[in-house]
Formats: sequence, structure tokens, C-alpha cells
Amino acid sequence: MFLGLSPEIEGEEMEVKLEGFDKGDRSEISLPKNQIELMKKVHATGKPTIVVLMNGSALAVNWAAENVPAILEAWYPGEFGGKAIADVLFGDYNPGGKLPVTFYKSVTDLPDFKGYNMENRTYKYFKGDPLFPFGHGLSYSNFEYSNLKIADQVTLKDAINVSVEIKNISKVAGDDVVQIYLTHLDKQEQNAIRTLVSFDRVHLAAGETKTLNYKLDAEQYAWVSSKGKKILEPGNVLLSVGGKQPNFTGVADASSTSVLKKRVLLTN
Repeated sequence: MFLGLSPEIEGEEMEVKLEGFDKGDRSEISLPKNQIELMKKVHATGKPTIVVLMNGSALAVNWAAENVPAILEAWYPGEFGGKAIADVLFGDYNPGGKLPVTFYKSVTDLPDFKGYNMENRTYKYFKGDPLFPFGHGLSYSNFEYSNLKIADQVTLKDAINVSVEIKNISKVAGDDVVQIYLTHLDKQEQNAIRTLVSFDRVHLAAGETKTLNYKLDAEQYAWVSSKGKKILEPGNVLLSVGGKQPNFTGVADASSTSVLKKRVLLTN
């Protein structure tokens, strides 16, 4: 079942007079009501149902997330989109993509559209429970992370070296996107909840294990002041390494991958 929006009504300063829109900007982030009603009626037939979303921005598909067995985010895929979608649905291609934005549950979770303060905006600052977090994505494969190795202490300006093993524990070859997030534990009142500092798409055959090595330089682990200046100071940071953000549950937690965490002390 294909649901979603259209590029003809998503945009800035457009002559759009529809419920949920304000001159092309969206005043609501849910699906149109008639689409939600259609989805519920199709689901009620008892037939296996997959929702394919076609849209250019995040959608609050709460009912689908709780009731429909599978959701495929296709965005606006272009003229070969039909073939690409069919390849995923019929198992000829194993999806490995991750969300580049946060999917919120309601427009009420967000601050005033006309305000430009970053508080409670994007994965970096949002303190609520998202429907699907930034970096979320499922696969037909299952990935397990282990043997995370990071020094307990790192001298400021030195690189933080990260080593981790990833194993495809399924019988299907696939890709996972390794995501490294950093949290400044001593600066949480002033800084982001977490920041993506590195990512890497990795292909593994069924049963394959790889050891991955990354280097985070001082520019990547510095904290950012309210004036946008990067600052290096001693303190504790938390590194999360895996195929998703940590600490989510339910449908917001990508069950086909895992994540590990390590606390590091930055010293002079």
C-alpha cells in the first residue's frame, strides 16, 4: 500500500490550500486523514500489508508503526523507484539505509516553527520519545557488535582510537551503517545530547565478522559553545558505537542491529 505526500504540495511559499499545510510548509506531520482511514480498512481485511511511504520529509505514522508488519521509506525515488521498491519487497535487495532525519510522533513534540532556537530540535537536542530516531533502519540481516576497544583516558588534542568487531549473525548477506555518537557528559546543560561524529557503511557476507578501526581527531570530539566555537576541555565523554543510536525501546529500537558504549576521560 503506497501512502505519503507529493512534491507538488511540499515546499516553501507555495499556493497550497490543504489541511495540514501552510503555503507549502507543513502545519501537521501526520498522513492525510483519508490515507489513515484507507490503511486501517486494508489492515482490517487480515491480508498481509506493507506500507510504502513516498514523501520528502518526516511523517508521524504512529498507527502504522504499531499495527502494520513492515514500513518501507521510499522518499521520492525517481523513475526507477518502482523497480527499486520491488527489489526490496521481494527480497532481491537487502536494505541497509538509515534515516537522515528524526520521525516525530506529533507536531506537538516540536517547538514553534517560527522560532530558531535549537532546543528540542533534531536528534541532537530532542528530549522526547521519537517514533523513529535519526539513524534508524532495519535489514533482512542481523548484526552483532562486540569487543569495543577504546582507551579509558585520552590526552586532549590526541586522537581517540576506536576498534570494534561487527558480525553478520544471519544467513543473508547485507550492509550495516556503523554510527559513532559522542556525548559530553559534563556539558549536557550546554551541549547536544549526542552528536554523530563518524559513520561507515559496511558489507558483510552471511556469518562474516570484521574488525573495524576508526580515529576521532580533536576537531570531532571538541564541544561546541553557544556561539558556535569548538572548545577542547578536560572531562568525560560517552562514545556509542553500533548500527543505531542507544537507549531507545519498542519500534524506535532497530532490532536488526546493536550498539555498544564506552566512557572516556579527556585529560590535559
